[in-house]
Amino acid sequence: MWAVMSHEQSDQERVESRAHLLPEEAAAGSDDPHAQAAAILAESDLREEDRNAAPDTVLERRTSDQTVTPIEPPD
Repeated sequence: MWAVMSHEQSDQERVESRAHLLPEEAAAGSDDPHAQAAAILAESDLREEDRNAAPDTVLERRTSDQTVTPIEPPD
C-alpha cells in the first residue's frame, strides 16, 4: 500500500511541476494546466515504455552510407 501511495504522490508532484506553463504554452493559453500536464506526462510515459508509440515517429537505424547515394566522379 505504501509503494502505491508513494507512486501516486510522485505522479501528483510531477503533474504539479509540469503544470507551470512553458512560455509558448502561456502565450497560447490553457483552460486547465493540470489536466494538460497530466496528459503530457501520460504520453511521455507511454513513449518511454514503447518507443514506437509516438505518432508518426519511426526510428531508423542506418549508417551514413545507407542514407545517401554515392556520387561517382565523371569518367
